[in-house]
Amino acid sequence: MTSDHDPAARFGRRDLLRAGGVLAASACAPAWAQSGSAGIAPRPELSGSDIHLRIAHQMMTIDGRQSHAIGINGSAPAPLIRLREGQTVRLHVENALDEESSIHWHGLLVPFHMDGVPGVSFPGIAPRSTFTYEFPVKQAGTYWYHSHSGLQEQMGLYGPIVIDPATPDAAAPAREHVILLSDHSQLHPHTIFRKLKQQGGYFNYQKQTLAGLLAGRDQPAGERRAWGKMRMDPADIADVTAATYTYLVNGHGPRDQWTGLFAPGERVRLRLVNASAMTTFNVRLPGLAMTVVAADGLALRPVTVDELQIAVAETYDVIVTPDDDRAYALVAESVDRSGMALATLAPRVGMRTAAPPLRPRPLATMKDMGMGAMAMGGGEATPAHDMTDHDMAGHQMGGHAAAGHEMGAMNHSMRDFANAPEVKRSPTVQTIAPMPVDRTGEPGQGLADVGHRVLTYRDLVAAARNPDVRAPDRALRIHLTGNMERYMWAFDGEKLNEVTAPFAFLENERVRVTLVNDTMMGHPIHLHGHYFELVTGHGEHAPRKHTVQVQPGGTVTFDLTADAVGDWAFHCHMLYHMHAGMMQVVTVRPRGEGAA
Repeated sequence: MTSDHDPAARFGRRDLLRAGGVLAASACAPAWAQSGSAGIAPRPELSGSDIHLRIAHQMMTIDGRQSHAIGINGSAPAPLIRLREGQTVRLHVENALDEESSIHWHGLLVPFHMDGVPGVSFPGIAPRSTFTYEFPVKQAGTYWYHSHSGLQEQMGLYGPIVIDPATPDAAAPAREHVILLSDHSQLHPHTIFRKLKQQGGYFNYQKQTLAGLLAGRDQPAGERRAWGKMRMDPADIADVTAATYTYLVNGHGPRDQWTGLFAPGERVRLRLVNASAMTTFNVRLPGLAMTVVAADGLALRPVTVDELQIAVAETYDVIVTPDDDRAYALVAESVDRSGMALATLAPRVGMRTAAPPLRPRPLATMKDMGMGAMAMGGGEATPAHDMTDHDMAGHQMGGHAAAGHEMGAMNHSMRDFANAPEVKRSPTVQTIAPMPVDRTGEPGQGLADVGHRVLTYRDLVAAARNPDVRAPDRALRIHLTGNMERYMWAFDGEKLNEVTAPFAFLENERVRVTLVNDTMMGHPIHLHGHYFELVTGHGEHAPRKHTVQVQPGGTVTFDLTADAVGDWAFHCHMLYHMHAGMMQVVTVRPRGEGAA
């Protein structure tokens, strides 16, 4: 599988033949996504006050193979939409499918009935009908749009949005590229979901083996036995992997290797968008530092790093300054390191550089299991092999009355509901994290020891003072729960089809929300219609986001001003997690109606 993601370093005769096919395929792509792009064109494909979008079936070609897709205006990924802050836009969306569809404007602050979530904010777009979205554009930055119907997003129904500021930034780089990351499978998304339901870890081809044990790799025997007793797989980092996925940059596979151009010495803005269904990416350009200047569309105080982890549905703007007359590899490695998306930044079309090899895949730790408070010295949690089998047995799953290893009065059982009184006792709850900790100061799973600068959430500082700096009126704690064996996901142990009441807020109420991840998998949590401020120690300049990755066994706390009246979707942005139940509704009621 590694060979599929290891393009040749030289551009020889075979590559020229392949390039002919790539250029032919690229010609069918929207202009912004075509390989050899000189940057986002001054006259983008779709702009103005009236924009027409047509959702329909089509084919797409990736690394020379054709696949069925759902796209917009004949392209998948969908066309770039470029707007200007302060304008009003009308987007006429025709659904040419034989099933319901929708478009959600991810991260845009729109009236709730224009948000595009069937069953929550509008009825959906019926087959063979047209719906017109109309809203004022209140912000600038990098965003994206996608279907919120079924699993259509996985089939190519997503595209980028760039919004220019009302007042042009004289210091902005003259050249910019959209870097839209995604994942694609030849399998139909419903087949993927069915396989996930049938067998936990179905797509994980990187499990620990006897050969690895004999070679001294991965966990030692005692640690493997202990994890086995708990029926936990430390190699289970991603649900869907390169066993079925090809990872894309602007709709191009690693062999096609999309190329963006630059002139040596110029500053280039890369608008990074993670439009994947299920993949967290670790992004780097070996030999080239990145200065992060925006997150989720909003400006930050610049921070320079060598790598960043971008969760599903997040966006980052970074500035790079390639000084040399050579090609640079843009590498987006999947979090489980089973594969990578690969592109090139180069001064001229046809230049390429060797892709770095895939790094060894990470293994989950005790900290990922929710044992973070047992960490020694502020680093990773105490590794399991520092505990005896007897100690580990106390952490096995079971009833909350299981005889757990005691530290003070706390029971460290991994299913002790006393540690999570908000959580419903249901089959959706496989584990309760005994000692979850705030992990916003960490670089992301598997990146602690890479040897270079990696972005953390605590590095993010808002460029402008937050619009609301009031103290919270109340606090809310929400648990992210799941059952990997049955592939069930939920908030507080209740899947969407079991929920009887929404999370209710009063208009302009200030609430401190803490998300607790009781699972061993990261979850990108997205709240529609709002931004929130991460509580990471930056006070009035706390970073504002609409999507946040909650690391395994970790917590994230944010302050929310419920300033948008209406019903809003709140969910994990892992598509199959949301499809399996990890979604809720947030209701913001006008003052005078009261809260639930």
